[in-house]
This record gives sequence, structure tokens and C-alpha cells, in this order.
Amino acid sequence: MTNSNIFTQGIVSTCLFASFTLLTTQVANAAQSFSLSSNLKQGALIVGKTDPDNIVKLNDKVLTVSKNGDFAFGFGRDEVKPHTISVTNKSGVIEKQTLTPQKREYNIQRINGIKQSIMKPNPVAVSRSQKDNAQIAKARTTLSDRTAFAHGFIAPIDGKITGVYGSQRVFNGEKKRPHFGLDYAGKTGDPVKAPADGEILLFEPDMFYSGGTMIIDHGHGVTSTFLHLSASKVKTGDVVKQGQVIASVGSSGRATGPHLDWRINWFGVRLDPAYVLELPK
Repeated sequence: MTNSNIFTQGIVSTCLFASFTLLTTQVANAAQSFSLSSNLKQGALIVGKTDPDNIVKLNDKVLTVSKNGDFAFGFGRDEVKPHTISVTNKSGVIEKQTLTPQKREYNIQRINGIKQSIMKPNPVAVSRSQKDNAQIAKARTTLSDRTAFAHGFIAPIDGKITGVYGSQRVFNGEKKRPHFGLDYAGKTGDPVKAPADGEILLFEPDMFYSGGTMIIDHGHGVTSTFLHLSASKVKTGDVVKQGQVIASVGSSGRATGPHLDWRINWFGVRLDPAYVLELPK
């Protein structure tokens, strides 16, 4: 082999190696363009991180990305369909990942022999609760640039958990609405703390089913809701810090005794509060 051929082969090998190195670097960079919290189960709040200049979509919905690159979304209780998360950088390069929520087993109680008179909805209750639900739904449409959701949550009360997310009762073969919160045992007047920073979006002292009801905005559509409160220590529009006492436990509304029912939403998607407690702080 001539020196010329050896030289030519050297150049080709060097170019191939350089191309391979560049490709490897590009793939590595692409793999690091966004990250997601590890829990991908039904009911989970997913917290993501990316370059703040990137465009993030969940299916066809554009997600808000904070100036620090934080974003959020969630999976509902019975969500089973695959979702596509896509991230587009400033150069127009799109990276996609398919996410399929992991199925869970929920506590289902089947009770037969319930009198039909009990099963029949009260028209007054239905009308009142519809108005209450409209208020709650409106508050949960709030989209702010707060990023408290990305900095972890604490339990709002030091009490025993007596009810869990996803549980459901079936009366005479008819499925009732699942429980979407985390219930804590407590005594009337026990302090309720903000699980994360946020702004008070709503406080109504006497909703039909939920009694004293409060909603806190944690940013990007993530909210906390507290039910059956006996009193509020803050007012609508107040900005609160994690751990601050915001209300008192009660048994208002249609409650069988004093306790706190804490709920987490991503807009209209009902999430499991137990899972947000597992997010890194």
C-alpha cells in the first residue's frame, strides 16, 4: 500500500470517527433535552424539566414551561391510553417519547340491599351541588406562572390516613363517584397547613357536600383543594408559604365526622395527593 493510500484511508477513518463522535454527542444531548419524574402511574402528577426555550407538548396540548424549565401534567384515575410528550428546541429538532400510564388496583366496596329511597338523588342537593361544582371547576382553570409544584409537597395535617384516592363504592350494582382525595383523621379546629407555596383562589364556608372548601394555586394548573373545613385563616388572593396554617379541620358539609379531605388537580384532571408527597423537595 502506498503512502498516499495510507494517508487517504487515515483521513476517511478520522472523518468517520469524527462523524460517529458527533452523532453520539447529538444523541446524548437529545436524550438529555428533558427529564420527567419517575412515577408514571394512574393518578400521578408528572413534573418535568427542560431548557426554558423549548416548546413542550402533551399530545396536541402546549404545556407552560417556566423560566427555569419546569413543566407539569398528570394522568387521571382511569387513564390507560398512551400519551406523547414532544419537546422542540430552538433549532426545530423534535424529540418525542410515548408514555402509557401504569394501571392500578383500587379499593372497591360492593354493597347490596340499599333502599331505593336512599339511592334516589335529592333534587335540591343536585341543584346546589351543581352550582358549587361550577365554582370549583372555574377556579381549577387557573393557569399561572407559579412553580411551587416543582419544589415538593408536605402533608397538610399530622393525622392518620383514613381514606385513599381511587376507592369506590358500588351500591346495588350502581357505581358511585370514586373518592379523589386523601382523608386525614383530625379533630375540629386542628390546624391545616399549606402543602406547598401558592395563592388562595377560593374559600367558600358552606358548600353543600364539601362544606368549608378552599383551593390553592401551585402553578401551571396544579391546585390543592381542602374540604369540610371549619374555618379559614386566610382569604382569597392571599399568597401563602409551604407549612403556613391556612385553615382548621371540621365536619362541615356532608361529613360523618371531623376530618380533612385533601385533593390535587392538574386543571380538571384529578390526581392522587399521596403521589405528590413522593416528589423530590
